[in-house]
Amino acid sequence: MWATFLFIGYLFPLLILISYSLVQAILAFRYQRSRQQNQRIPPPFETLPWVTIQLPLYNERFVVERLIRQIALQDYPHWDVQILDDSTDETTQIVASTLATLPSSIAQRFALLHRENRIGFKAGALAWGLPQAKGEFIAIFDADFLPQPDFLTRLIPHFQDASVGVVQSRWGHLNENYSLFTQLQAFGLNAHFTIEQQGRQAGGNFINFNGTAGIWRKTTIQDAGGWSADTLTEDLDLSYRAQMKGWKFVYREDVVSPAELPVTLPAIRAQQYRWMKGGAECFRKALPLLWKNKQITQNQRWHGIAHLFNSSLFLGVWLTGIFSLPLAYEFQNLPFDASWLGFFQFNWIVLAYFYWTSQNNLGFFPFLWRFLAFLTLMMGLSIHNSLAVWEAYRGKKSPFIRTPKFNLIGKTDLMPSRWEVYKAQTASPLLWIELAFALYFSLACYLDVVLGFWGLIPFHGMFALGLWTLLYTSFVPQGIPR
Repeated sequence: MWATFLFIGYLFPLLILISYSLVQAILAFRYQRSRQQNQRIPPPFETLPWVTIQLPLYNERFVVERLIRQIALQDYPHWDVQILDDSTDETTQIVASTLATLPSSIAQRFALLHRENRIGFKAGALAWGLPQAKGEFIAIFDADFLPQPDFLTRLIPHFQDASVGVVQSRWGHLNENYSLFTQLQAFGLNAHFTIEQQGRQAGGNFINFNGTAGIWRKTTIQDAGGWSADTLTEDLDLSYRAQMKGWKFVYREDVVSPAELPVTLPAIRAQQYRWMKGGAECFRKALPLLWKNKQITQNQRWHGIAHLFNSSLFLGVWLTGIFSLPLAYEFQNLPFDASWLGFFQFNWIVLAYFYWTSQNNLGFFPFLWRFLAFLTLMMGLSIHNSLAVWEAYRGKKSPFIRTPKFNLIGKTDLMPSRWEVYKAQTASPLLWIELAFALYFSLACYLDVVLGFWGLIPFHGMFALGLWTLLYTSFVPQGIPR
């Protein structure tokens, strides 16, 4: 009985992970096929429409000046800017002083709108500025983005199709080579911004606005019910509400908007927590609407469910890890033959195909190193991310914690005043839980060797290494692998 319980506890999350991998393989196949076709780029508007650029800010003193100066370079003729500032530090003063240095013809395009509260956080700021927006179209950039001067010129023509509600660009990475952690974040994001976005678009499925570096039709936002702060991923939430209303989204992989990746574990944890919990909140919110919507195809429905369920997969990763060790000991006591479980090792091959398709330009051995290191990092984060997902399903709300950016681009950018902000992070009680599981998986590796469970050593070893790495760099941020 105990062996059967362990078998079910291991098999159920394993099947979910396998199903997810097969969906990713489908997206990779669609992506490869779509690359053989040239995306149709519409001609320019005869009369160019007005675009309002929204810049939501909260305590962005290290990056706000470069953002404003970059936005001022837009070569599109009809634009203005709303600086939606919720800051409580010197960011507001930096904005004012930066605008004072711009040519008057450019500076007058910028309006500083300061809120005295953070009601609704980023979603609240965007919603607050929308009624005051002059533009028919709304471009949005987070504080760490540096859009190219031709960003608006290249994306706006898609809106000649009256059914298009959003055009999204691809994220680039200003500091990909800053450290091993930034390389691994870029590795994961590149797969999303190539295979997942383009693969879903090629299959006629729902894609998502990524919160920044894209343009909305103003009426699309209004028609879909506006920005809502009831999830931590307001961008994903509004994306699905808009597409279920019939609006089309366009993704431009060839238009790259560079941004800064977080460089320390506290910042990465904060971002992962928000993305994972917000994704699970959107799954909980949108699932009934997807299920009942008669205007969408079955293909869109099932791929939409798989898309929104993405963050919940960390629960599956964690559970397979927990159940794998005791199941190995009880395997011989199962009342049936379960040797076929080994077949599911092909899951690793499917994942490798998915990520290789997105970044085979690395070469085989550099790719293999990043692939294994990325999986190790994600397995280490699985407990932290699983907690975020579990809180979402329980309905527990938490504030929007923005990811701090510090203008750290090159490996020598270690200004003490910025580094002190990282060091000010306090240890979370969750770290003690992660420490317990780091010891658990380390013990599992030892027992695997002693008892000859050779097939489990890589699995348990990646869990242990990921957790120990996260623990070390959380307590000693200077120890980030470079």
